[in-house]
Amino acid sequence: MESLKEWATVVNALEKGEQIIILRKGGILDVASGFKMESKKFTLFPTQEHQEYNHIKPQFHKYLEQVKLNPPKNGFNRITSYAEVLAEIDVSSEETIKKLSPFHIWSDSYINERRNWKPDNPMKAVFLKVYKIPEFNIPLKSEYQGCKSWININEEIPVGEAVLSDTEIESKLNEFMDIVK
Repeated sequence: MESLKEWATVVNALEKGEQIIILRKGGILDVASGFKMESKKFTLFPTQEHQEYNHIKPQFHKYLEQVKLNPPKNGFNRITSYAEVLAEIDVSSEETIKKLSPFHIWSDSYINERRNWKPDNPMKAVFLKVYKIPEFNIPLKSEYQGCKSWININEEIPVGEAVLSDTEIESKLNEFMDIVK
C-alpha cells in the first residue's frame, strides 16, 4: 500500500482529530512541479526528521513531546493509521491559507517557510478522513529514506475505525470547501 511520509507529531494530531488537512509542496526528491497525490487511500508513515517546537502551534507541543518520549524500536517504524482523501485543492492565496489554520497544528511561521520554498508552486491542501488501525511495526528499508513524500510499504492494512464521526467529517469538510472555493 502507498504510504505518505509525515511528521510523527502531525500523525498523532491527525489520529486525535486535531488536524484534518495536510498542506504540502513536496519533498526535495519529489517532482519539480510539486506535491502530487499518488493515492486516494494510504497509510500514514510517521517520520522523526525536521520536527521542532517552533514549527508547531504551542497548544500542540504535547504531540511532539509524546513522539520524543515514545520513539519506534530501532530499525523499525510504527504504523497506526491510514487516511482517505475527501478533497484536494491547490492554494496560492495567503489569505486562504491563513483561514485554514484551524484545520492543522503547524505554526504560522512554518507555513510561511513552506510557502516561500519554491514560491511559484501552490500549496496542496488535502482534506483527510483518518482511520486508526491496530499498531504494527515494519522494518525500515533504505528505499524509505530521503526527502520524498511517497513510499510503498507493501503491507496489507486492516480495516480501521474512523477518528471522527461522519457528522463531524461532513461539517468540517463543508467548512473547508467554503474556505477554498
